[in-house]
Amino acid sequence: MNMPNKLENIKAFSRIVTGNSEMFAVFHYIESVARSLQPVLITGETGVGKELIAKCIHEVSGVRGNLVIVNVAGLDDNMFSDTLFGHAKGAFTGADQVRPGMVEQAAGGTLFLDEIGELSPTSQVKLLRLLQEGEYLPLGADSPRYTDAYILTATNEDLWGLQRAKKFRKDLNFRLRTHHIHIPPLRERVDDIPLLVDHFLEEAAQVLKKKKPRYPEELHTLLKTYSFQGNIRELRAMIFDAMSQHKSRTLSLSVFKSHIAKGRENATIAEKPEADESSPFAFFREIPTIKQATRMLIAEAMKRADGNQSVAAKMLGISQPALSKRLKAENAKDKAKSAA
Repeated sequence: MNMPNKLENIKAFSRIVTGNSEMFAVFHYIESVARSLQPVLITGETGVGKELIAKCIHEVSGVRGNLVIVNVAGLDDNMFSDTLFGHAKGAFTGADQVRPGMVEQAAGGTLFLDEIGELSPTSQVKLLRLLQEGEYLPLGADSPRYTDAYILTATNEDLWGLQRAKKFRKDLNFRLRTHHIHIPPLRERVDDIPLLVDHFLEEAAQVLKKKKPRYPEELHTLLKTYSFQGNIRELRAMIFDAMSQHKSRTLSLSVFKSHIAKGRENATIAEKPEADESSPFAFFREIPTIKQATRMLIAEAMKRADGNQSVAAKMLGISQPALSKRLKAENAKDKAKSAA
């Protein structure tokens, strides 16, 4: 990774593979806010690397204690309290000894709570108290305890939307986002794809005890046309799957093409557009003919595929020879018109 513009904590960010300007802006923001030890909310889609960012914040902050990570998804109020705050002896049936919670383990360090958008209303009140006063009450305890843990949270949910729907407290939402970091999805940082491909190929080669293979340049173009709903985690899984099946000198594109086709199919099934959504042809005064629409689709596919016919054909759902035939026919028509 090439680190530009005077980052003071290069080592803290070295685990993140990027050359993207938006990501470097995130790094600079982390350096400016991490030492304040005020709550940081990390947002972004599934698989963008929110936990990695939390580790960077922990390291830059300078706290001396441990980084304690808790995924709160699926925890009801009792499980949330027991997990975070622990319990006293005799707090409930089977509690035959004192159990310290994650908050106590994070003393002098950092507590990172992932999937924060799924907290129950009661748990939200308890977290707000922890944030505002540093105060918490273990289950079965008579008096509150206090913590100096640095608290980071993360979610792929829209907290503003949850707040409007009365599912997330307004005061907690504002308290969590004293500092806010949003991680862009992979489809908005496609310049990182070549770096990530090389990184994950190297990692997969080591794990699977294989030699790192060559791969066609077409792979980068192919991957840049895909939306990656699972983001970097999805790309890593694709590469490990391809490497697991790899046997020749050059990495085959078949695994990638198959995965992308299934991903697009699932995305199409999952999408349920509202009935009043604008038509893609709404800006046309007259609807284009089939021939005109076909030409526009081909032109757009070739543009997105950087002129690669194989990738463009995959996007259009036709074979490469069929696309080549259409392009030659269109070129012949254009030449004939020019000659006339």
